[in-house]
Amino acid sequence: MQKRALGRTGLSIAPIVFGGNVFGWTADEKTSFELLDRFFDAGFNTIDTADVYSAWVDGHEGGESEKVIGKWLKQGKGRREDAVIVTKVGFDNNGRKTGLSAKWIAEAVEGSLKRLGTDYIDLYLAHKPDADTPIGETLEAFARLKDQGKVRAIGCSNYEADELRASLEAAERSGLPRFDVLQPEYNLYTRERFEGPLRDLCMTEEIGVISYYALAAGFLTGKYRSKADTEGSARSYRVGDYLDTRGLAILGALDQVAAETGTSPATIAIAWVAAKSGITAPIASATSLRQLESLIAAGNLDLTQAQITRLDEAGA
Repeated sequence: MQKRALGRTGLSIAPIVFGGNVFGWTADEKTSFELLDRFFDAGFNTIDTADVYSAWVDGHEGGESEKVIGKWLKQGKGRREDAVIVTKVGFDNNGRKTGLSAKWIAEAVEGSLKRLGTDYIDLYLAHKPDADTPIGETLEAFARLKDQGKVRAIGCSNYEADELRASLEAAERSGLPRFDVLQPEYNLYTRERFEGPLRDLCMTEEIGVISYYALAAGFLTGKYRSKADTEGSARSYRVGDYLDTRGLAILGALDQVAAETGTSPATIAIAWVAAKSGITAPIASATSLRQLESLIAAGNLDLTQAQITRLDEAGA
């Protein structure tokens, strides 16, 4: 499988990233191990998680996903040096503000390293902007982690174009490492948050992009075609937002291209993101081996330009 350079980080990743938000939540430990084994056996190499996953579940405190990944690495099927581990810091946890202060970053990274059972993180991301902490303080904290060998590369998630540009300018002024990776929301339905100034900036500055919500919380799998279909779903609070005229038009286009390629709407939705300019690799999750096959197929599928255009127009 052809790996892709992740911006200027020196890391190379396969065209699909496994979204580890499901580990310890909708995928138990045994299932998570099976999914990771299959994913890596298929030639993929990158897992995305965060210190806050899955604090939104009753009885969880955050870090459950990192713990599962750490146990998987320890049991020996996946070699640490073959895996690119991405985790994040700075998202509020159960109403408790964490942020991106130097003090919190220094504390949080130790927790992530312990849960992951590793002495380094390949890519460490600021999970969201922190208006209460100067960007210089955050960058200095990340620089120390790189100097200590605890982090190989740094980046940010959920930054708008002006916020990302300000961080790049601050890094240049201070001679500090810059954010070399961005993690934005991007899929066939939600395009305006990335396409335009943000994508242009990333491409100009050679910033790697690993986008999340490739399947729009499961909507783009085609499983949800009406409000009734969302009842009982763990993600029903998000899926319902997509059930409008445009969303149904996108599902129609996905159905057509899936039929042409002998795949599934999920495979097509992920492959579309992977094919877009400025994207290094989309993040997608699976909670069963059957769902995982859709991710694997997407990483090995080349859509035609006509198919990409049809999908573009449906989601315009």
